[in-house]
Parts: sequence; C-alpha cells; structure tokens
Amino acid sequence: MPHVECIAPVQSLLGEGPIWNDEEQALYWVDAWQPLVWRWRHADARLDHWRLPGDLNFEPIGSLVFRRAGGLLVAMRSGFYTLDLQTGAHVRLADPEAARPPVALTNRLSDGKCDRRGRFWCGSTNTNLKDATGSLYRLDPDGRCTAMVGGIIVSNGIAFSPDDRTLYYADSRAFTVWAFDFDIEHGTLSGRRPFIRTHGLAGRVDGATVDSDGHYWAALIGAGCVGQFNPQGQLLRTVELPVRNPAMCTFGGPGLDELYVVSSTRFTPDELRRRQPLAGGLFRITGLGVRGLPEPRFAG
Repeated sequence: MPHVECIAPVQSLLGEGPIWNDEEQALYWVDAWQPLVWRWRHADARLDHWRLPGDLNFEPIGSLVFRRAGGLLVAMRSGFYTLDLQTGAHVRLADPEAARPPVALTNRLSDGKCDRRGRFWCGSTNTNLKDATGSLYRLDPDGRCTAMVGGIIVSNGIAFSPDDRTLYYADSRAFTVWAFDFDIEHGTLSGRRPFIRTHGLAGRVDGATVDSDGHYWAALIGAGCVGQFNPQGQLLRTVELPVRNPAMCTFGGPGLDELYVVSSTRFTPDELRRRQPLAGGLFRITGLGVRGLPEPRFAG
C-alpha cells in the first residue's frame, strides 16, 4: 500500500514546480507567490530556501529547471531568466509576453518542463482564472522563444511520454488535458486531441509527470489526491492526501521511485485550513511500485 508523509510542513501559499536534482539528491520547488525557492535534501532532510533577488522579488515564480551549464532557469511574470541562487546573478533570456500591459489581472508564466533535447516548454496563465489569454511557449537553448499553442486560461500538466512521441498539456480551467504528437528532433507539435476530461472528477488536473511505463500522474487540485492515468487517459487509481489542494507532483529519490507532491494554502478557506494544518506542505508517497524518469536540463 502507498505510504504518504509530510516531509516539509512549510505552508506554501502556492507550491509549484517540484523537480528532482539527481546530482545533489535533493528536491527543489517554489512557493510561487512569496516568491521562494525551496530545497529538501534526501540524505539528512535538511530544508533550505532562497528569496529571489532584487527586481525579481516582486514577481510570482511559475517554475524552474536546472541548466546543463549550472544554475537554474526560472519562469517569472516578466520572462525567462537564468539564475544563480548563491550570488543572485540573473539574466533575462526572453520575455514572450512583453506586449501585455503590466496590470494585476494579466498573464504570468507558470508550469514548465524541459524536453530531452534541452528545450524549455512553459505555459502562461491569466491570473483572473477566467480569460483564455495564455499560451504554451518553447524556449530554445539559443534564447529564441516560440508560441506553440494559444487560447489557454491556466497552463498546467506539461509532461513528455518516455518514447518522446507525445507531449501532454493541460488547461485546468478548461477541464482538459490534451495530447500532442511530438517531434523531438524539430520541437514541433501536431495532432492535438483530448487526453483527459475532468468534468466528472472531483478535482482538476494541475501539475503532472510521467512514469517509466508511460502512465500520467497528476495532482488533482480540489480533490485532495493524485491520480494515475494510463496512456489512453483512463484513471487507474488515486492516492489520497491530507490536504484538499495538491498542486504538482514529480518522481525523485535515489531510485526515482518516490512521488513528491507540493500543495497550496492560497485556495483553501480559513475554516478548512484549521482542519488541515499540513496544507501548503511537501509530501512524499512511497510504495507505489513505479519509477519515474530523470528530469532533462536546459541546454542553454
């Protein structure tokens, strides 16, 4: 039976972007609205955090990935930045939505993952959670940024199949995860089709990952669980969590057989938060009988 434990009760406003660092044997994730970068080390359960530097400290952070050259690539409201956590040094590579006015109810970059050629795929979200002004972008290692999909409300659920032939991408507020035929050599998409419809489920697909057998694992925000879906989009099982709003999941641990889940307090009513003191924490699920895949790094 799966075993669920809270390993970091940090009460994040909006936990996002968990990613396993195989060199450090540590999990990184962000609190999007602080904004903070967190790290939990597997060997000694040490917990560290960094506040973003200077001009980035007033923007929500959507996601992060590691760079082959060292350091991080982070997705902020004002674009994609390289970031050195130790020094605070950062350089903007691209701002895909620079033409949008800097007002409160506008877009921000959110969920993102690297493909196995080192490109970064990241979606934008309208912070009013209603208008379909978001897009999916592909950031190439040379800094070129291309809009790939438009008409999105809340970008989530990005993941790649183990054979690199399928890209999954969700709009949480449209209650849909799409599958695309993915050409990894050219970084192109075709054959868009519904993969999962969540209208009949208690929650919506938020962040997601894929295991080595090709099953899609998704945090079902609002339902208090993570779900395992087969490659045909059928729900095989759920694993319950002690919080209503899990936000994203990823595999990690020395054998990549532990599922880590971040969560949120931002959408949890005060009365429920009092009954769910672990809301916003980092959870680890063991005993699932599956393994994940190593996370690629950004090649730029």
